[in-house]
Amino acid sequence: MAYEFKLPDLGEGLTEGEVARWLVTEGQEVAEDDPLVEIQTDKATVEIPSPAAGLVSRIYVAEGEVVPVGTVLVAIGGDASSESAAAERPVAVATVERARATPLVRKVAQELGVEIDGLTGTGPQGRITEADVRNAASGGAASGERREPLRGVRRVIAEHMARAHREVPPVTWVEECDFEAVDMEKLVATVVKACADELQAFPELNARLDRDAIVYLDRYDIGVAVQTPQGLIVPVVRGCDVKTVDEIHAELVSLAENARDGTLAPEELRGSTFTVTSAGKLGGLFQTPIVNHPEVAILSIGRVAERPVVRDGNVEVARTGYVAITFDHRVVDGARVAEFGLAVIGKLEGA
Repeated sequence: MAYEFKLPDLGEGLTEGEVARWLVTEGQEVAEDDPLVEIQTDKATVEIPSPAAGLVSRIYVAEGEVVPVGTVLVAIGGDASSESAAAERPVAVATVERARATPLVRKVAQELGVEIDGLTGTGPQGRITEADVRNAASGGAASGERREPLRGVRRVIAEHMARAHREVPPVTWVEECDFEAVDMEKLVATVVKACADELQAFPELNARLDRDAIVYLDRYDIGVAVQTPQGLIVPVVRGCDVKTVDEIHAELVSLAENARDGTLAPEELRGSTFTVTSAGKLGGLFQTPIVNHPEVAILSIGRVAERPVVRDGNVEVARTGYVAITFDHRVVDGARVAEFGLAVIGKLEGA
């Protein structure tokens, strides 16, 4: 009898996952604990080992499909013609129920004579988009277009950013900073340390909004945005209030390498209390970053470069840049953010 492996509960309150990549094929022999499948959640990509040894007799969930916890993913051993798992496993909602689509999209489909329940959605979690409907009505992709469904990290980013934009009323504060005293090789680490130190005096920025209550956090675990080939990842440096700049820098280098290699552990992406981001030379003068929900604020560093400044009535050249803080106006007022921002800049200028 085949062993039917179900999508396990991956913790953190997650209820579903995307099959990012199968590491086996039907008909392949696997040993117990051999790499089996990569599952993408809203936190990380997790490699799951095979729970049993035997022949991979059937794969039930295709790459890119999002399914709930408890769904049978694969049968190992037994007869490949067995249909028991297919009968028992919960199938993705879009394949057995009414397609996921907004009333507006359904109206467009009706006007164009498109049978919407027969379409494959390219939106988040398989939702049918207006573009899907119009594409079906025209008989395929328009000339010169290439359609690529949102999958993996890009899907997670899209959903996360949409939620933050939907739920957080953002305001961005911007100020200039003199970076002459900062070791540019350790710029991000220095900013992270300055933020961790000053957050202790501004607890409302090291917090999160939980329904009708503000939850203040007594730990200073700073997320740092890292650009990878798969998209933007935010690994977390723990206990930044008790670490030195050198210690934070060394940890950031290691986390960034693992992020780009796709080898970060799930726990390295969880539980940040505040986020710092810097796009380096590509950063432009400044950014208006999106709050990393459910956090309250995010600080970004624009491009640091030599610019003219006025000191004691004289024009000089100095290494300057802009510090921007986007914050959730439901939790904190602009005056407090300005005080925090100026305190961080004071530390950087006196570093």
